[in-house]
Amino acid sequence: MELTTAEKQQYSRHLILDEIGLEGQLQIKKASVLVIGAGGLGCPVLQYLTAAGVGSIGIIDNDIVEQSNLQRQILYTHDDIGSNKAISATRRLEKLNPYIKFETYPMRLTRDNALELFANYDIIVDGSDNFATRYLVNDAAVLKNKPVVLGSIYKFEGQLAVYNYKNGPTYRCLYPTPPKQNEMPNCSEAGVLGALAGIIGSLQANEVLKIICGIGDVLSGKLLTYNMLSMEQMILVFDKDTSIIVSLLEDKYELQCELLIDNMGITIDEIYKHPDKYNLLDVREGNERAVHHIGGQHIPLGELQSRIQEVLQTKDLVVYCKAGVRSKKAIKLLQEEDFQCRLLYLKGSFFQMLLIFLVHLSF
Repeated sequence: MELTTAEKQQYSRHLILDEIGLEGQLQIKKASVLVIGAGGLGCPVLQYLTAAGVGSIGIIDNDIVEQSNLQRQILYTHDDIGSNKAISATRRLEKLNPYIKFETYPMRLTRDNALELFANYDIIVDGSDNFATRYLVNDAAVLKNKPVVLGSIYKFEGQLAVYNYKNGPTYRCLYPTPPKQNEMPNCSEAGVLGALAGIIGSLQANEVLKIICGIGDVLSGKLLTYNMLSMEQMILVFDKDTSIIVSLLEDKYELQCELLIDNMGITIDEIYKHPDKYNLLDVREGNERAVHHIGGQHIPLGELQSRIQEVLQTKDLVVYCKAGVRSKKAIKLLQEEDFQCRLLYLKGSFFQMLLIFLVHLSF
């Protein structure tokens, strides 16, 4: 394998680095990397790995682009809204570097496909936003002996680590078991500073290139934490434990960042068929409601306990928020107060609900 004249021009700033040079750039060209999630972290990871010339890049994501993604998912534009992220990202990245190969997987990573996918790549980058996927990625990577570069972001703080590098510590060495449902941070609604995704994603790409080129001190057995507001960084060192993963676990990778309340969901279309049957309760914050809402009472989740006597019980009560997480917490709280009316949560993202609401208003 050699670099073409065009590739030498494209990667000239790498070639003049003593630590990379021609040999290192050839290693980058030979490498294959699977990026899980083309969201806030995946976008900068993909851009820098593509720009660096990683020879084969896989992108797996079943999600579609929403307008709220554009604040941090910088591969996309308004023209991509409604399109699959993996497909849209690939189209954009091919324009950045036509000399590499992309494999696009517009699907979820699951217990059924993880091992087969991982077998085709040298390095796995985890840019997912939920604990279930992180544990699945970890276990599949251990079974296939692949290093994992994992990043995570929450509000103004980020974390970064490399797991299973040269049989080193894994994600389960640091976090042996998943948190309980009610202990999980609200990954859909907590918010995140957009630039933080760029910083942590870029650091993930940096670790990938260090692994490929064999340079620097790979962040194996170390967890880097980064605070955007204070600019403080800290590295936590952890050891490998003695447990052994022998197979993917049955029914252990289906955790969600939400409380599970079965058979209590309703769509906005169902509400509009029988509008007189329901009261609405918005449990989002005041600044969210000020931007847009679909009516009903407004009591933020944090105030619900103290204002519970204000909640109407004259009809079936439909609780709504942005993605369903706060709604379900509110329902659990109301259940504990022995509410007599039927309790429901509004299914679908708030932006989907708002669109349907506006359609109804137009008639």
